[in-house]
Amino acid sequence: MGYQIPKKTADTIFSQLQADYEIFAPRLFAGDGCFSDTDIIRYDKVSSLDEIEFDRRSDYSFKESLFAINETLFYFTENETAVPSCTDKKLLIFLKSCDLHALKRLDAIYLENGPEDFYYKRLREKASFVLMGCGETCDTGFCASMGTSRSDNYDLYLKCDGENVWIDCPSEALLLTLKKAGLDEGGASACEVTPEYVTENKESVTLPKNLSVESFDNPLWEAYGSRCIGCGRCNFVCPTCTCFTMQDIHYRDNENVGERRRVWASCQVDGYTDIAGGGSFRKTQGERLRFKVMHKIYDFEKRFGYPMCVGCGRCDAVCPEYISYANLVNKLAEEDEK
Repeated sequence: MGYQIPKKTADTIFSQLQADYEIFAPRLFAGDGCFSDTDIIRYDKVSSLDEIEFDRRSDYSFKESLFAINETLFYFTENETAVPSCTDKKLLIFLKSCDLHALKRLDAIYLENGPEDFYYKRLREKASFVLMGCGETCDTGFCASMGTSRSDNYDLYLKCDGENVWIDCPSEALLLTLKKAGLDEGGASACEVTPEYVTENKESVTLPKNLSVESFDNPLWEAYGSRCIGCGRCNFVCPTCTCFTMQDIHYRDNENVGERRRVWASCQVDGYTDIAGGGSFRKTQGERLRFKVMHKIYDFEKRFGYPMCVGCGRCDAVCPEYISYANLVNKLAEEDEK
């Protein structure tokens, strides 16, 4: 059972939620795109429903709400270390179905792939997730092919349509919070609410079923890799890429005092696999592209039982060399059938 709420009431509830929640959602930043006079949609704190971009896929994923691009792990002096404090507020994160499925992948890496990541976990435990439906497919997404176009494990579903807002709230704790904020007092009426989702995309992808170690020698890797410039943009917009590097920052007034940070990294850029002594595990862009793709559709699935990729299509949309991950996977599948 859901609710239909007047937009004015929803705005009041949203405003009151900010006393206890930091609310993250995709916002349109006009003129802040990579090129002149272009816009970008990325995640940021929002203070009203009107700031949220509901209709279009964000250029960047929600993951920076839980896994900061540049995060201080601890401060150090000559004699001690100190972990920075975490926000006292809870988190409320708006996302699409593909990104909600990506959350399962992030949890697998940070909470189930060895010891739990302390920094991710402390934010993850504070977070609730608001599903935004998809009335139509985005240009490069292939979520229907990956089985991620529909989600049921949301805490709240919300749809804005003119002067009305529709919600479905399976989370009892969050529903109680909404009622305390005025849900039952502002003209809300009970009704059936079903999230919108797409059943087909403009793009479709078939995953290869018989990948093996021989697949690592496929000439496709060098053919596609020869066009790659190693910028790493595909990794940074991906909701399931989790790689990072470490940086020690020493303060100018005392070189023995500073902080250790972890910063997003990319398996596609120069230097990522460099080791002491001058060695490098993956020197060519073809080798790096192979690693990324095989990790998404082969290695991860062998470990966790489902592919890492969720079909959001951001990597295809952002690549400056127009390298299509979707086309590459389809070509692997075609050769897989021969």
